[in-house]
Amino acid sequence: MHFQLKSLVLWPHNEKLGPRIVSFEANKLNVITGASKTGKSAVIPIIDYCLGSERCAIPVKTIRDACSWFGIVIITSEGEKLLARREPGGQQSTGEMFLLEGKTVEIPLTVPRKNTSAEDVKRMLDKLAGLSNLGFDPSGLAGGFKGRPSFRDLLAFAFQPQNIVANPDVLFFKADTMEHKEKLRTIFPYVLGAVTPDVLARRWEVEQLLRELRRKERELEAQRTASTKWRAELQSWVSEARALGLLSPDAVPPDAKEHELLAALESIVTKTSADAQVSDTTLDTAAKENAELEREEGAVSLQLAEVKTRLENMTKLQAAVSDYTGALKKQRDRLQLSRWLRDLAQTAQGTCPVCGGAFDHANGELDALCDALANVEATARQLEPVPAAFDKELVQVRSQARRITDSLNGIRTRKRAIEERSIRIKEERLSRASVDRFLGRMEQALKVLKEPEGDPAFAAEIAVLKARLEELRAGLSDAAARTRQKAALERVSRTMARLLPGLDSERAKDPAELNIDDLTIRVTGSSGRPDFLWEIGSGANWLSYHVAAMIGLHDLFLSQVGSPVPSLLVLDQPSQVYFPRTLAKVAKEGDDPTLGDDEDVAAVRRVFITLAAATKENIGLQILVLDHASKQVWGDVDVHLVEEWRDGKALVPRAWLPSTAS
Repeated sequence: MHFQLKSLVLWPHNEKLGPRIVSFEANKLNVITGASKTGKSAVIPIIDYCLGSERCAIPVKTIRDACSWFGIVIITSEGEKLLARREPGGQQSTGEMFLLEGKTVEIPLTVPRKNTSAEDVKRMLDKLAGLSNLGFDPSGLAGGFKGRPSFRDLLAFAFQPQNIVANPDVLFFKADTMEHKEKLRTIFPYVLGAVTPDVLARRWEVEQLLRELRRKERELEAQRTASTKWRAELQSWVSEARALGLLSPDAVPPDAKEHELLAALESIVTKTSADAQVSDTTLDTAAKENAELEREEGAVSLQLAEVKTRLENMTKLQAAVSDYTGALKKQRDRLQLSRWLRDLAQTAQGTCPVCGGAFDHANGELDALCDALANVEATARQLEPVPAAFDKELVQVRSQARRITDSLNGIRTRKRAIEERSIRIKEERLSRASVDRFLGRMEQALKVLKEPEGDPAFAAEIAVLKARLEELRAGLSDAAARTRQKAALERVSRTMARLLPGLDSERAKDPAELNIDDLTIRVTGSSGRPDFLWEIGSGANWLSYHVAAMIGLHDLFLSQVGSPVPSLLVLDQPSQVYFPRTLAKVAKEGDDPTLGDDEDVAAVRRVFITLAAATKENIGLQILVLDHASKQVWGDVDVHLVEEWRDGKALVPRAWLPSTAS
């Protein structure tokens, strides 16, 4: 991921003072050198805070008392972005942030005002990194550690603060806490390229298909179980059909086979309750009249349904035209102001009536707005109003619906009157309702009774699901993922083997490898025994392995297409392991620790040489070192000296401090 630091910005509480800007150079080794307590170790917490950290780790007192907002300008594939966040005061953090984007951004001279939130910034960074929205556990049973990767997780590869850079027990930023350590273990195959976003998507699809397959298999089994039971009840279905008058007594012989029973039942599925009625000769006059009214009711109901559908469609069309016309008018009214402003801009003394400024820089924007207004007006002219004939037709359809409704109500009133007079009709109505219910159950039952092994369409769906699962699983080979992961780690090991001889490592020739299960370095000696980093003594060794591992990982990330890891590495106080132990015991506030003998100076110089070479060999990598070591140590190494914080100069200007403020 193309992500480099252009500037670090501080805004003071005193709004009469301008911002403090520290500028960096892209694709280079940038160094800030200075004495103790000048703010070097606050740089990583400031960057981290502006990138959406959960809490503010910027040191209290001097820095937070003097600053109201902290910001960074980053260079990305989308251009530059200014990310600023308010000093939290008495809180652990605040979500108030300011975001400014563009090809290049201009740092505001005044204190920013909130226009976004930390959560929105984190979502923007996730999208910028191209991270998958899917978690690592499709089943959702593994807890939060298996959640989706985030940009915040990737900062483990960007920062080496003072307590980490030469730590024998912790290799990565924030990996000293269980939460971050477990999440880092989870995402490591992803950042190494062993598990790609496509693989994650396939895993999720496999899990969803498995759930769907299990559900359909359960339903198919239920159908097969039910069919066994219903086959034994075929005769009872036939008996009930006879009792309801749907089958004649001699329609099915007593010794009929299973297929004959099914054929008889299939023959009655298309019948209705009217077919179960006794003949007309046995009906009285009231029953005949009621039957005629029922037929008339059915015809009128169908006619009413058609009219209601037409009325609903006409009403929707009328509302849609009205809404679209209103939207065009509102858009035209809003854009009308642009013509007035352009007319003002074209006059010799044209100035903005709001702020009094000139229009020179806004001509392009005004022309674009006027063009948009012209397009809206053209669209409005092309939109024909609903003709008057439509309203007339709508009135007629509504009137027709009322007439048909009145007719239907009249028929139903006559039916109720007849039913109240005729007990025979009431009894027959109940009988017909029973027939209708039986036919409904019979139709559904036959679908299973005709297919003893279940619905064939259902079985076909299951076959399709199984085929798709096989196809997906073929692309989810664990062996292939392990091969990709092994190849990535071997590349990191080769880079470490190349770098370690140039650093101050006692075992430079022993093979070293990154162990992602324990998140540490493992070194194999001539005896064949692997030793973990915490088993190897000397701060110089720890520092060497940290530097080699970080460069090895960034070399891998930059070689990948679309790696989400930011191409930034910040190291705080890498030379601390070479400070004389006696000096560390007696150091006082303001002391500037110096290195010991010439061997220590040479060892620190080799670190700077290695880091500078890494930025040249890995195009797109930016490294920032915050250290006591001065230019006398790294000399002619290709380094961009950002600033030297000594002799009263520090991260926070003296003028911002309460004791010196005017």
